[in-house]
Formats: sequence, structure tokens, C-alpha cells
Amino acid sequence: MKNIQKILIIDDDPDIGIALQLLLEYKGFESIISQDGLQVEEILQDQNIGLVILDLLISGVNGAVVCRRLKDDPLTAHIPILMFSALSNAEKTCRDAGADDFVYKPFEMNTLLLKIKHSLH
Repeated sequence: MKNIQKILIIDDDPDIGIALQLLLEYKGFESIISQDGLQVEEILQDQNIGLVILDLLISGVNGAVVCRRLKDDPLTAHIPILMFSALSNAEKTCRDAGADDFVYKPFEMNTLLLKIKHSLH
């Protein structure tokens, strides 16, 4: 039986989260959506997550802070994080926070899928 990679999508925009989830499931991935960056550690403890897709701007918490927290924790530091944002200067902020990869919104789905596949291998 094929090992399906589980991806955690963290974005406070439900439309983006659902669109990403539909795309990922169509491509054979299992995904979980969270609109709350404060629940990430709890989800990662309960689920076998292979990749986190994280928006820089999340209501209530900065995605860069969430990324840094995950990368500083020995239990979650190994999980790749792909961050995204529409802000023109966001890539440096995200990479400085420890993001393994970055994509600007709006993004091409093929570009996103290539980055996801690269992050999972």
C-alpha cells in the first residue's frame, strides 16, 4: 500500500485552505486545514505530518513566529515548512524564520506542486 504524505495547511482564509486541500487530495495527498496558527503544535503531535504549508499573515499570530517556533523545537524542526504570502518583501522574512521554501501569492498550481514534491523528498 502506498504511503500517502499528510500535509498541514495553515491559512486563515477558508477559501484558500479549501482550494489547496482539493488540489492536494486530487494529486494524492492527504491534508488537514487549520485556520489557527496557535494550534499547530497540537496538530503536529496528533498527526503524522510530512509538510506544513503556512501563510505569513494569519489572524492572531504572525506566520514567521509560528515557523520559528516549529524550527526551534527539536520535535518539529525536521518537518519542512513551505510558506507563502502576497507581500512583496515576504520571502526574506519567511526564510529568516526558518522556512524551507517560499512561494508568492497568487501562485501557479504547478509551481506549488513542484515545491511540495521537492519538500517531501
